[in-house]
Amino acid sequence: MVILDELTYLLIYKFIDINEVVECIKERRNDLHVVITGRDAPQEIIEIADLVTEMRSVKHPLKQGIKAQKGIEF
Repeated sequence: MVILDELTYLLIYKFIDINEVVECIKERRNDLHVVITGRDAPQEIIEIADLVTEMRSVKHPLKQGIKAQKGIEF
């Protein structure tokens, strides 16, 4: 398993070419699972995914005035 945490931001801001990522995922070994996290996944990623989950915030420390915490948000 490979976890590409927050990869969607790199794709949205075009730091990484989405076509290269799509090709890499399509050409991976059959037994290799790839997990991509982040908001606003590009349609190209959604289309090749086997599973897509959309989460929503119910409660977050930021709403209580707690700033981003090292090891959690960054």
